[in-house]
Amino acid sequence: MGILTVDFPAAAAGLPEGCESLDQITSDDMSPNFAKATTLLQDPLERILDEVRPDCLVADMFFTWATEAAAKFGIPRLVFHGTSFFALCATENMRLYKPQRQVSSDDEPFFVPDLPHQIKLTKMQLPEHERSESETDFARIAASMEESELLSFGVIVNSFYELETKYADYYRDVLKRRAWHIGPVSLCNREVEDKAQRGKEASIDKHESCLKWLDSKKPNSVIYICFGSVAKFDASQLYDIAMGLEYSGQQFIWVVRRGENENESEEWLPEGNISLDIDNCDLTNKRRRPTITPRG
Repeated sequence: MGILTVDFPAAAAGLPEGCESLDQITSDDMSPNFAKATTLLQDPLERILDEVRPDCLVADMFFTWATEAAAKFGIPRLVFHGTSFFALCATENMRLYKPQRQVSSDDEPFFVPDLPHQIKLTKMQLPEHERSESETDFARIAASMEESELLSFGVIVNSFYELETKYADYYRDVLKRRAWHIGPVSLCNREVEDKAQRGKEASIDKHESCLKWLDSKKPNSVIYICFGSVAKFDASQLYDIAMGLEYSGQQFIWVVRRGENENESEEWLPEGNISLDIDNCDLTNKRRRPTITPRG
């Protein structure tokens, strides 16, 4: 096995040098620049494909140009989805049936049609490009992703069959998509030390990690909460989430993106019985119910 790399064209797209992932942009206004940078990867990738001629090309769903690039050399392209079969099915049926267009207000509930379960949503719960009546930039990107996927050889999904059997079957049998479940890919890392190296460096001590804390808990007794590396919340939103978790009485691990201010994590904590202990494991209230782990 060999590894070939290409330089990420940050400067050519108007991004700061070293900005190579979406969570590194300093403003939402830079998102179009980042999208442009990913398209500039097509030419260097095609040079590699021409030289190496691999059996197939696996490319993330956002690299819509990868299907065209692979086709130039007769190479099948597989789309990688880091999300679930459920999300793919729900998104596709929202695109096909547009139930959000049938309600009169943002808080009027509607059901996503034709899914194995009744899924009720409101327009306020949808991303902006799904709520808007006009075509947004991201709506155009989403349409391009859909077209690219339909022209590809198939998709691979970071999920496993036992987790969402009905939706894996629905995606293949009803939506007629060629798909394979290969996840969770995180299981490639078996050792505790390897697991601790995934993603950004956590603000918890590696010797007293949440993995060891989880080992002390009963099976199925802790929930994991993470909104991803791109989502941003202000202090008031974090406060509301923290209060809801506190009142739930549920043990949990919550991954919180650290802000620019080193002490920002403490500012949105509700007053009362929650104490901060980053050096040991996490944010644990004195009644030992919830656990919050800030991670950068």
